[in-house]
Amino acid sequence: MAYSFLRALLASASLLAVSTAYAQSAPPAQSSGSTSQSTSLNTQTNASAQTNTNAQTNADGSIPLDTVSVTATMTDEAVIDAMGGVSSVTEDQIKTYQAQNFNEVLQDVPGVTMQSSPNDPGQSINIRGMQDFGRVNILVDGARQDYQISGHNANGTFYLDPMFVSGIDIVRGPISNIYGSGAIGGVASFSTRGVDDVLLPNESYGAVDTVGYGSNGAGVVNSIAGAARMGTTADVYGQFLYRDTTSYHDGSGALVSDTGSGLLGGLFKMNIRPAEGQKISGGILVQNYSFDNLSTADAGPLWHNDVNTNQFTLGYTVQRPDIPWLDFSIKAYAQMTRNDQTVESFAQDPENSAVYQALGVAPGDGLYDMIHTYGFDVHDTARFSTAMLDHAVTFGGDGVWDFVNTQDNAGGFISATTPSGQRSLNGAFVQDEIRYSTWLDVLGALRFDHYSLNGGGTGSSGSHLSPKITVGITPIRGVQFYGTYAEGYRAPSVTETLIDGQHPYPAFDILPNPNLRPEVANDVEGGVNLKFDNVVRPDDQIRVKADAYLNKVHDYIDFEPVGAPYYVSVIPGVPSSSCTPDAIEEGLCFPITSYQYVNIGEAQISGVELEGTYDWGGGYFTLAGTHTNGKDLSSPSLPLYTIAPDRVSGTLGFRFLDQKLIVGGRLTLVDASQWFPSGDDSGPTFAPTSSYALVDLFASYKYNDDISANLTVKNLLNKDYTQYLDTLANPGIQVLGSLTVRFASK
Repeated sequence: MAYSFLRALLASASLLAVSTAYAQSAPPAQSSGSTSQSTSLNTQTNASAQTNTNAQTNADGSIPLDTVSVTATMTDEAVIDAMGGVSSVTEDQIKTYQAQNFNEVLQDVPGVTMQSSPNDPGQSINIRGMQDFGRVNILVDGARQDYQISGHNANGTFYLDPMFVSGIDIVRGPISNIYGSGAIGGVASFSTRGVDDVLLPNESYGAVDTVGYGSNGAGVVNSIAGAARMGTTADVYGQFLYRDTTSYHDGSGALVSDTGSGLLGGLFKMNIRPAEGQKISGGILVQNYSFDNLSTADAGPLWHNDVNTNQFTLGYTVQRPDIPWLDFSIKAYAQMTRNDQTVESFAQDPENSAVYQALGVAPGDGLYDMIHTYGFDVHDTARFSTAMLDHAVTFGGDGVWDFVNTQDNAGGFISATTPSGQRSLNGAFVQDEIRYSTWLDVLGALRFDHYSLNGGGTGSSGSHLSPKITVGITPIRGVQFYGTYAEGYRAPSVTETLIDGQHPYPAFDILPNPNLRPEVANDVEGGVNLKFDNVVRPDDQIRVKADAYLNKVHDYIDFEPVGAPYYVSVIPGVPSSSCTPDAIEEGLCFPITSYQYVNIGEAQISGVELEGTYDWGGGYFTLAGTHTNGKDLSSPSLPLYTIAPDRVSGTLGFRFLDQKLIVGGRLTLVDASQWFPSGDDSGPTFAPTSSYALVDLFASYKYNDDISANLTVKNLLNKDYTQYLDTLANPGIQVLGSLTVRFASK
C-alpha cells in the first residue's frame, strides 16, 4: 500500500503540474480565500437547504469540493476554500452508490473510516484514528448523537439511514473547536432531506417515490416523500421509509448469519417565515430498527434487538442584508435512543451462553439501555470592516445534557458495563475571520468548555480554554497555503468514569475511575488548496486539497489492564472462588487482570491526506488518499489500535446523452492493518486484517426531472475481506437497482 499511496501522491503532483502549466493562460479564477462574504441564515437548516440545492443543480455528478459548507466556521464557504481538512458528500453521491450505510460513501473521504458490526445497523465514524465516547462529534440537523453501549463494537454508535440524508459535512481534526465540546477527532454533520429534494423552485406541491432492490442480502427499500410550499410564507416536508435486508454471503460464499435487519422510519420538517429575513424551523425524525444477533461479539445467546431513535429540533434564524451585524441563529433539540434486547435462545452458541444460563437467565429475559440528550446552540455573526481589514465575528454558546439509563434482567452485564449517570457540557466561543486584500486570511477563535458528571454516588467536573489560529496566504489566484494551531477538549463520558462490573467471559473485573482527567488535543497542520477553471479545455475544473497534521492528545483515555493478576475459571459461569490451588494446578483456572479506563499519558497521531477532482464536462476523475500513523507514547511506545490502514480510492465517470446518463467505476485499495506486539493488550478484540482491493461499478439515468434510475454493482470481483475493526466479514458481490418517480405541480 505504501507504493499505492505514493502513486496517489504522484497523481496529485501531476494535477498540480498541469494546473501550474496552464494557470497563466487560464481566465482568472475566483480567489481561494476562506472568508466568505456571503451570509449564513442557519448553521444546520440553511446547510441542509444549501446541500439540497447543490444536489439538484449538480445532479450530473459534478465536484463536491465546490459544495458550500458551514460546519468548519459557522459561516458559508465552499469546501475548496476551507483552510483545513474539510470534505463534503452530496446527495448525488449517496444515490449513486445506493448506500445502505455511510461506509459506502465515506470511503471516498480522506482520513475517515467507519467501524460497525454487520449484525447491528449502528455505525461509528473514525476520523484520523479518533473515535469512541464523543471524540468525533456526530450531528444530525445540528443535534448531537451521544448514544453508547459497551460491547465488542465501537463505544459510540448512531442510527441513521442514508435515504434520509441530503448531504454530509466532514471536518477532520480539532480545528472546529467552536462547534461543540469533545470533538478532538473532528465533526461529522448530517443534513436531512427537505422540500428542495421534492420540488423545483417554481413548484408548489408534489411527491417522489424511490423503490430499490438488491441481491445478496441488500433486500428492498421504499422511500415516499411529499412536500408543499405555501407561497413564501411556509413549507412542509414529510417522508416515510421502509427497508428490509437479509443475511448476506461473503466473498468466499459463506453465509454471514444474522446480518439482516428491518427499518421503519419517518421524517417531518416545517419552515415558517413570519417576516422578512426570519425563519422558524422544526423537525421530527423517528426510526425503528429490528434485528437479531449473538451480540456484536457474535457469541453467546441469540438476542432480539428493538432500537428506537427519536429526534426533535426547533430553530429560529434572522438575517437582514441591511443589518450586517445581524446573522442570528438559535436551535434547541432532543435526541433519544433506546435499545430493548430480549434473549431468544441459547441453541446457536451453547458454549458461550453457559455463563448466562448459570446466572438463571432464560429465553424472554430482557434488558434495555438508553440515552436522552438535550441541547441548544445559539450564535450570531457580525460583519464589518476596520481600516483595510474585513471581519466576520461569530460568537455564541451551546449546552448539552446526557442522561444515561440502563436496566438488565438478563445477566446484569449491561447495567454494569454501561452504567446509568448524567453529564452536562457547556461552552462559549468567539471567532474572528479576517481578510486583508485578496491574499491574506487569518482566523482566530477561542472556546471555553465546562463539564460536570455524576452517578453512582460519585462525580467529576472540569473546564478548559481552547484557542485556535489559522493563517492562509494566496500568492496567486487559485493557490492557497494555510497553517493552523488548534486545541480541543474532551470530557470523560459516563461509561469511562462510572463503569463497574464484570465481563461475562472471561470473568475479569472492570473498575470505575472517578479521577479520570479530560483529554486535551494540540493539533498542528498545514495544507494547500488548488482551484483552477478552463485549464486544459474550456469549462473544465481542477480542485485539489492536500494537508499534513500532527495531533498530540494529552491525558488520552484508554482501556488498560490494572492491578495484580488473579485466577478465573476456564468454564463459563463458574465463579472465581472455585480457583483453589488444586484447580489451578489441574489447569481449570488461568490468570487475568482487572481492566479500567485510565489516562495513559499522551497519544500522537500524524498523517497526510489528499483529495482531488478533475471534471471536463464529459466526465470526471476523483482521487482520495490517506496515510495515518498513531502511537501511545507511554512506555513502551505502542501503536493505537484505532488507526485505520492506508487507503487510496479513485473514481472515473463518463457522461452521455446530454449528461442524462452517467456510467463509471471506483477502485479502492486498502493496506494491511498494523500488527500489535506479541502479548500486547491494547486491542484484544481486534484482529489484524489483510490488504484488499475493491471494484464498484455504477450507472444512473435521468430521463427528465420526474423519472430516474440507478444501477450499482458493489464488490464486482467478489473479494473476500473484512474491514479493519469490524467483527464479521463484509459482503461479496451485490447488484442493486432503484427507480425514482416524481410528480409535482405549480
